[in-house]
Amino acid sequence: MDSAIPRPKYLKRIEPFIGKNLIKVFTGQRRVGKSYLLFQIIEEIKKKDSEAKIIYINKEDLAFAHLRNADDLNGYVLQNKSAEQKTYVFIDEIQDIENFEAALRSLLLDKNLDLYCTGSNANLLSSDIAGHLSGRYIEIPVYSLSYTEFLDFHQLEDSDDVLEKYLKLGGLPYLIHLPLEEAVVFEYLENVYSTILFRDIINRFSVRNTVFLEQLILFLASNTGSLFSAKKISDFLKSQKIKMAPNQVQTYIQHLTNAFLIHRVNRYDIVGKRLFEIGEKYYFENLGIRNALWGFRAEDRGKILENAVYNHLLTENYKVQVGIIADSEIDFIAEKNGEKMYIQATLTLNEEKTIEREFGNLLKIKDNYPKLLITMDKFSGNTFEGVKLTDLRTFLMGN
Repeated sequence: MDSAIPRPKYLKRIEPFIGKNLIKVFTGQRRVGKSYLLFQIIEEIKKKDSEAKIIYINKEDLAFAHLRNADDLNGYVLQNKSAEQKTYVFIDEIQDIENFEAALRSLLLDKNLDLYCTGSNANLLSSDIAGHLSGRYIEIPVYSLSYTEFLDFHQLEDSDDVLEKYLKLGGLPYLIHLPLEEAVVFEYLENVYSTILFRDIINRFSVRNTVFLEQLILFLASNTGSLFSAKKISDFLKSQKIKMAPNQVQTYIQHLTNAFLIHRVNRYDIVGKRLFEIGEKYYFENLGIRNALWGFRAEDRGKILENAVYNHLLTENYKVQVGIIADSEIDFIAEKNGEKMYIQATLTLNEEKTIEREFGNLLKIKDNYPKLLITMDKFSGNTFEGVKLTDLRTFLMGN
């Protein structure tokens, strides 16, 4: 616990809610550092009150195997809480407790309990649970390390070589304990992937066609950032002699997004101001896992660039959609606090045709929100008719 490296952005978000009668829920893919955030919150609480009563339950620890359902959890907390002072309750991987939301609702009635939990499944806050806990919880999504966090964790200086390492190996926090070598890291990432696959998808959702599931994941890795519908994916896989109906494809994709292995991004009509019902893009939560499965290929650099931009926007708390204007596509509409930003991501601007397309698509948008084009090319100069051009390193550094 003492060796945990702080992640100030998350601590800053949770700080106003410490001690408040709200359930604090940290969600995200396994191994992105949710447990260590709990440890850091515990440290912050103990700094202010060294005698604070802490209950920490880790469902991956066999010592808590007896906590199987809501009654078990409720009874354990009530039995171990302080009778005189506030008790801070931390529950790691709470989705492994059956009907846990009933226990949370009950425990929330006790004003002397301060509740925190983590979960590696988006069903943790399904519409049913959210309805039961409406107005009484705050969700904080936790992601893999951003590029600047990667630099801090590994004590590295920003450079092209370090960016390449980040794009290849990804930002799982545990990598600080490993040499940043492809063979070593990819072996670790393959094991993390297997844990997510079997514990958070196959076992949880009773998936039978595991061969198709893994083929689907590889398909999404090879087509990262491409526009697809479940039917298009089904048709393509059928051409590869893999038969699966579109509704089954949709179900399996939902399992992948529930486990936070991939993110699904919907399309938005900029002029008509409506969401499209079909056709979306898919990005990997962790580029290292994607590369460990599919390889770090030269021909995929544009896809990796786009995925890195998307992941960065998430860590900066933007809501992100794919933009459609007439017959043109805008890679990302990023929205936060009522403000928007339009972003195109392209590997390089070495052809006139690419320059016309990427800048032209942005210039079709007639509102006055910022427009940004991100490439791997270094550039320091004027805008293009108001559209700012920047390189990926600069963007990820927040400059």
